[in-house]
Amino acid sequence: MLRRHARTACTVLAAAGLALAGLQAGSATAAPHDKDRAPTVRTAADALGADSAQPELLRAMQRDLGLTRAQAENRLANEAEAGARAAGLRLDLGGAFAGAWVDGAESGTLTVATTRAADAAAIRAAGAQVKVVTHGLGALERAKEALDRAATADAPVRYVDVRANVLVVEEARAGAGARLVAATGVPRDLVKVVRTAEAPRPLYDLRGGDAYYMNGSGRCSVGFPITKGTTQGFATAGHCGRTGTSTSGYNQVAQGSFQASVFPGSDMAWVATNSNWTSTPYVKGAGGANVQVTGSVLQPVGSSICRSGSTTGWHCGTVQQHNTSVTYPEGTISGVTRTTVCAEPGDSGGSYISGSQAQGVTSGGSGNCSSGGTTFFQPLNPILQNYGLTLKTTTDPGPGPGPGPEPEPGGTWAAGKVYKAGDTVTYGGSTYRCLQGHQAQTGWEPSNVPALWQRV
Repeated sequence: MLRRHARTACTVLAAAGLALAGLQAGSATAAPHDKDRAPTVRTAADALGADSAQPELLRAMQRDLGLTRAQAENRLANEAEAGARAAGLRLDLGGAFAGAWVDGAESGTLTVATTRAADAAAIRAAGAQVKVVTHGLGALERAKEALDRAATADAPVRYVDVRANVLVVEEARAGAGARLVAATGVPRDLVKVVRTAEAPRPLYDLRGGDAYYMNGSGRCSVGFPITKGTTQGFATAGHCGRTGTSTSGYNQVAQGSFQASVFPGSDMAWVATNSNWTSTPYVKGAGGANVQVTGSVLQPVGSSICRSGSTTGWHCGTVQQHNTSVTYPEGTISGVTRTTVCAEPGDSGGSYISGSQAQGVTSGGSGNCSSGGTTFFQPLNPILQNYGLTLKTTTDPGPGPGPGPEPEPGGTWAAGKVYKAGDTVTYGGSTYRCLQGHQAQTGWEPSNVPALWQRV
């Protein structure tokens, strides 16, 4: 754990949503007064707010990713569309699916990997490039789970590299990776061992990115403001405090207390605040400007992502791997996302955001914002689901389904519920399958957002 003099620093990382939906897919629009046609639907970029990114976010992407403003805007739109497309292919390919990622300065190329050459035509028909590989994603992830159970800090990081179709083990001590593989019986051909000098550690230190203090001393960053019924509060990292730990705000005014916390295993927690604090749908951007949060759809590998923290402010990078496992000195956490965004003490717990989609809260990492580094974030949706929290958003649902009759209400779909890819619901008399994990909200009804739901 890092300490800054007498205070422990924590971060807010804001990340954007994982949307894999057809690249630059057009919307289907019903003709005026034609009630026999499908209702108007929005593209993934429109529905997820990727096409209306705020200037603060775009400027940070330009600075850290070397983009022009137009490239940054195109990149966010392409990532949203690619997400929904890849998510649909993952469900269609089943066990043969071996991962998906985006490439290019504007994330204009989506690649989907499969273990079956016969899938190539369907993948190309969906607008993606094809890579035929040996190992399915499921097999690699099961092998990683076996390594996670036996890992020590000598092999601190494990993840599936979907581009290389291999399970990577980073070893801090020579031979540690080979010993871990031998001890678990994982087939050696699934694993690539790489040497690392980095030692990940938690980044200790109600707007995402603002500082808060634990028991009047340690400092962390607000992740994302939430509500639970009539209670206001925020999601943050579990290593920042235990249940009952009191908090004060960035101004040192009494704020609230931790209601629940998990670390290690995961790195999730939430704080309930008193009546003096109100949750807002914002993350702190460059110069203190508010960056809007409109949802929680996780972005694919290769996507741009930006972080807000109370020590280093706004920084951007890209998503490297999801479902990574990290062994800190305090223990192992699994299911975190590995990124190229830098962070320093004081940034832990803070917000990761992609476009306007909340991604997760800072767990830890290595390096700094002068020389660069690697950070890991705890995805937000599991925190919302685990504790029954509702993300505070500033979504304008926009126009309804357009000309023609609205679907009849009713069914099992419900605003505020967290859905995982593959979940099924009923809505308006039809059944839908979830393409991308997200927290449902008004305006994102299954019939209106094909980036998130597929009618079956």
